[in-house]
Amino acid sequence: MEVINTSISGLYELIPSIYEDNRGFFFESFNIDKFKSLGLPSNFVQDNQSFSHKGVLRGLHFQLNPSSQGKLVRVITGKVLDIAVDLRIESATFGKHEKFILDSSQNNLVYIPEGFAHGFLALEDSIFSYKCTQYYDKTLESGIIWNDPDLNIDWGIRNPIVSFKDQQLDSFSKLFSHNFKTENI
Repeated sequence: MEVINTSISGLYELIPSIYEDNRGFFFESFNIDKFKSLGLPSNFVQDNQSFSHKGVLRGLHFQLNPSSQGKLVRVITGKVLDIAVDLRIESATFGKHEKFILDSSQNNLVYIPEGFAHGFLALEDSIFSYKCTQYYDKTLESGIIWNDPDLNIDWGIRNPIVSFKDQQLDSFSKLFSHNFKTENI
């Protein structure tokens, strides 16, 4: 597995070794020993999967402490634009984001550490899968509105399909004003 560093510390794109022949292909999407040898977290406790039609945008979501989640994300079928936003106050890249195209024809993965908001836009009908380092806790869920002007993320779409819940998310500046308890991220 090849590990590609990004401009944000702790955020990695992973390219698995794919073995193909006339029958199809095989690859390991997770191997605890390999992850440990690469210095990547391997303490995943929950797997999640979703299906999204083309044009659906989910996010930008994160969990507050003590349930802040690291995620290992990939697309099983389809293609998505995947976004990770650094919410670690002490980070030199606080408020910055990285974009990835996760594509089932490439089988690439992204590791998103704790302290990040995450979202994706389905560029095709897609099955999205992710492992989490902490259990989901509804009482500790939070998020940032997808079209936040301070984050200035170019999603490449004007009118995505966004859930009512995600349309109600707060702005980056409101969440990170002096009133927000940043130690919870």
